[in-house]
Amino acid sequence: MYRSHNCGELNASHINTEVTLAGWVQKSRDKGFMNWVDLRDRYGITQLIFDESRTDKAVFELAKTLGREFVIQVKGTVIEREAKNKNILTGEIEILVSELNILNAALTPPFTIEDETDGGEDIRMKYRYLDIRRNPVKNSLLFRHKVAMEVRKYLSDLDFCEVETPYLIKSTPEGARDFVVPSRMNEGQFYALPQSPQTFKQLLMVGGMDKYFQIVKCFRDEDLRADRQPEFTQIDCEMAFVEQEDILKVFEGLTRHLLSTIKGIEVEKFPRITYDYAMKTYGNDKPDIRFGMEFGELNEIAQHKEFPVFNSAELVVGIAAPGCATYTRKEIDNLIDWVRRPQVGASGMVYAKYELDGSIKSSVDKFYDQEDLKKWAEITGAKPGDLILVLSGPANKTRAQLSALRMELATRLGLRNPEVFAPLWVVDFPLLEQDEENGRWHAMHHPFTSPKPEDMALLETDPAKVRANAYDMVLNGNEIGGGSIRIHDKATQQLMFKYLGFTEEEAKAQFGFLMDAFQFGAPPHGGLAFGLDRLVAILGGQETIRDFIAFPKNNSGRDVMIDAPSVIDEKQLEELHIRLK
Repeated sequence: MYRSHNCGELNASHINTEVTLAGWVQKSRDKGFMNWVDLRDRYGITQLIFDESRTDKAVFELAKTLGREFVIQVKGTVIEREAKNKNILTGEIEILVSELNILNAALTPPFTIEDETDGGEDIRMKYRYLDIRRNPVKNSLLFRHKVAMEVRKYLSDLDFCEVETPYLIKSTPEGARDFVVPSRMNEGQFYALPQSPQTFKQLLMVGGMDKYFQIVKCFRDEDLRADRQPEFTQIDCEMAFVEQEDILKVFEGLTRHLLSTIKGIEVEKFPRITYDYAMKTYGNDKPDIRFGMEFGELNEIAQHKEFPVFNSAELVVGIAAPGCATYTRKEIDNLIDWVRRPQVGASGMVYAKYELDGSIKSSVDKFYDQEDLKKWAEITGAKPGDLILVLSGPANKTRAQLSALRMELATRLGLRNPEVFAPLWVVDFPLLEQDEENGRWHAMHHPFTSPKPEDMALLETDPAKVRANAYDMVLNGNEIGGGSIRIHDKATQQLMFKYLGFTEEEAKAQFGFLMDAFQFGAPPHGGLAFGLDRLVAILGGQETIRDFIAFPKNNSGRDVMIDAPSVIDEKQLEELHIRLK
């Protein structure tokens, strides 16, 4: 056998035990007559000692040749360590080595395999298999495994059944571009990789599976950022004979279970707010409620006061930054420059300092008196010592800009504590959203989302006001999951396709299999999908998901380690009936 124990389990109770260990050389310290080597594996580090007076000469000399990341096997005796190390589990002991076997030599790594490394992100992604040896990445992957196991346990205990669905499916319009896969056996035809198992989980409900879940890979060919990957993992769930309340109850329970078992945190309240309230109060549909700074709409008191910027705006809206009235002009100018960046897009910003003596000094004192500014403070919830920041312009754009500023300020002020967890539900989303360019209506979630029954009549007269039977769970400013009650009858689904601009022929070509299934007794059903990558990152106290994915891709969608995507040879193209332009 290569090892009798791992490198993280030996302690004082093993003293005088003969052991065999195997692992990687973390580092060595050669003092001439004595050589210490730190041996590392997934479980920890054990110190080895090669002593000129007690170790076989050949073994002693061989130990001097060991370099970083050499793979070795040793046999020896556990002895008490003179200089104990309380920072590691094996810090009371060391191994007096009697046999040394070099299993594999190693090149010098391109970066140090330490918790704090000198390697930049690009080089670490190229040598990801080395990066995984570092504790931060290794522990993130182990943490992900723990979360996934708790998810499986919780759902299985509620009689959910894990069912695998296909990866080679039919291309369907679901909001993002599909990855397509050419078929060699069916000339000129293509599979698509699933953006989600949506139609299959609905078909499982038609099939009577009742409670389904799957931890599943999904694929979207869209622009990337730090918290998005072209392939990502969902905790995908569907239930039959349920209403919205049934689903919210199950997944509140799952979230409580994860926070309790993984983080040791008990969360009782899961506030519920409507989409409209979220947009008006926080400027987005995934608000971070760990802190305040709620929006205050100022149109009624800020307009018609001879200030043309506000008078011409569709929306005038502000927030109160707590304790920031002491900001210098330079600090405020920095914030103004920040909101003017192209990524935010504001043309400027008005501010008002609510001084501790109760007076308010603003950048627009020429147009507003103290009574006006006190009303600003009242509406934004400002208190003495706070800084009121106001943006104006088109309603939707201005809310988005102020939302970005709110999050930036919270980060700067240390209000986004990763060890504080504030979940909530956002409900009553619009069923449809309109494309500004062509005026066509699109499903805000997907075409299978059920409208609120009481809003059905509005589909003909005022589609923008139709609410969906849809809901998102938000955690710390991130949407970690979303779902809906589905349409389960053919007539309503046909009606939905009609309002989404599908002809009867297009709907049949794309979704005929689902419509056919609905004719054979489809039960009322609904579901939800959590983004596992993002959920794990938030629980792990991180903003980005890459370290919780074993082999992530960069912002260009490339795997720089294996150099993918890559060209394929002419023979393969010929077999696939493809000609490159």
